[in-house]
Amino acid sequence: MAKSSIVPLMGAGLGLVLLAGCGSGSPSTTTTNSSSSNSTVVVAEAPLSAPNWFFPVIGLSASSNTNIQTDSLMYKPLLHITNQDTVDYKRSLAEKITYNKAGDVYTIYLNPKYHWSNGAPVTAQDFVFTWDLFVAASVTKPAPPWAYAWSGIGGLPQDWKSAEAINAHTVKVTLTRPVNPTWFILNGLGQISPVPKNVWDKHPTNMAQELSYIQSVANSPSAKPYQVVDGPFKFRSMIPNNQWVFVDNPAYDGHKATIKKLIFQYETSTSAEFTGLRNGTVSVGYLPDTYWKSRSRLTGDVLSMPYVFGFNYLAPNLSSKAPGGVGTAFQKPYVRQALEMGIDQKGIIDTLYHGHGIVEDSPIPSQPPTQFDNPKLAKPPFPFNPAAGKKLLEKHGWAEQNGVMTKNGIALKFNLLYMSGDPTLTDMVTLIKSDWAREGVQVALTAEPFANVIGTASQSDANKWQMAFWGGGWTYEPDYYPSGDGLFNTGGGANTGGYSSSRLDALINATTNQVGTAAQTRAAMDAYESFMAQQVPVIWLPWAPSSYVGTGYPEHAKNVHGTVKTFNQVTDLYYPNWWTVSK
Repeated sequence: MAKSSIVPLMGAGLGLVLLAGCGSGSPSTTTTNSSSSNSTVVVAEAPLSAPNWFFPVIGLSASSNTNIQTDSLMYKPLLHITNQDTVDYKRSLAEKITYNKAGDVYTIYLNPKYHWSNGAPVTAQDFVFTWDLFVAASVTKPAPPWAYAWSGIGGLPQDWKSAEAINAHTVKVTLTRPVNPTWFILNGLGQISPVPKNVWDKHPTNMAQELSYIQSVANSPSAKPYQVVDGPFKFRSMIPNNQWVFVDNPAYDGHKATIKKLIFQYETSTSAEFTGLRNGTVSVGYLPDTYWKSRSRLTGDVLSMPYVFGFNYLAPNLSSKAPGGVGTAFQKPYVRQALEMGIDQKGIIDTLYHGHGIVEDSPIPSQPPTQFDNPKLAKPPFPFNPAAGKKLLEKHGWAEQNGVMTKNGIALKFNLLYMSGDPTLTDMVTLIKSDWAREGVQVALTAEPFANVIGTASQSDANKWQMAFWGGGWTYEPDYYPSGDGLFNTGGGANTGGYSSSRLDALINATTNQVGTAAQTRAAMDAYESFMAQQVPVIWLPWAPSSYVGTGYPEHAKNVHGTVKTFNQVTDLYYPNWWTVSK
């Protein structure tokens, strides 16, 4: 999923960060007082970012880790994905899933112990209603009021033929084709967090009106429907650009929270967040990269460095509509390869990430270790070498005109739109600009808030941008099986840059279609990953330890326990209902 944040990265959650206070940069009285309570935890958001979509079927313009995280507090996912990228049915709404030999019919058995906070059971009808919303928000004709963020991932909706409630707690999902069961369960069914049909089904015969209604309250968590949830927390209150308050859900049927109040705090800058950690007004936050040498000042906190399952990248706009015709240049693999040779990944790791990070060249990271990493890709095919990058361009007919590589009237001169609010991220794009200049590539830098960056960088607005960097990259949720479907295949809902290759489509389909042995499944994944490394559909950046809140390395107060142990590196989710606070 697309995310935001830097160093750590996007994967760390789209970036949230900081300390806070009505935009003034100073802690609010409310936050300071509440954080002193042993039953209250204050979590810092990334600078200038905030949750803005509280419905678990998330719109494309709101596809941030921040929103996924807050939604997961209120709505229990159908499946609990583990740190090993498997399903733990003991912690899931579904107590088991079966499927036929062909792999095209799946039966989901809901655990009858789970209820909504109003006492009504979570039912198969809730599942089907939620599935209907996914489909309605994923169609293209007629265009829905808003688009689902991860349309195409897990075969949703194109591979789903029907979802039928067999009885109160059993659902049968029929697909249009046989598929890899592991892929479908993780990536397809793994996207579902049911909502209560009786509460949300306002327009039973008009799905467009239903989606419009949802959009109207998506950023209004105080709206009445949000009071009926089945997750460990309920929304309590909010002060825009200040804080969002959640309280424990006493009716939750899982592991109940001992924390009575969970506050997400808006941050105006990394310096404000750091001050909050030091003063104790922030319980869970992050150490900004620019404050690395000052980490000893956080005497009341504990530092950790987990890697999230994902990768970081710059997204070039490959559309012919991109301003200046640069998109047609980006369409050439050798141009993207040359740009990759202008990325000093080791230099970024050593200078900006303080030596913590790994060089990456594909969409599947070597950290955290998973079954999907391909050891054959140990050496990057396009290592940092600006001189070689320039020669590659010259080999294909590019030549400098006024200091810029030009061919057929198209100049490698473009704007890089990136997320504002983080000094390390600014340092990174400045370094990249300098190194690309050695290849004859001229870059202008434009910083805007995260929401503006992801709102602009899409194929629907291909004429408005050239290259984008929302502060991080991608972490694999909801595509826990990292096949690339919906992310890099033609027309994929999260295919920001518009990359298209029939060969890649076939390789991705092989990973999703494979109903065979473990060796066959692994071979399909390795072929996909090797192709991606050679094609460079996006510009790979190094992968660094990620904060699950904000844009730095995770920090938590010494009296807050369980934040590291219960953090899920695969889903990029933390579980405050498992945290405890001591005096």
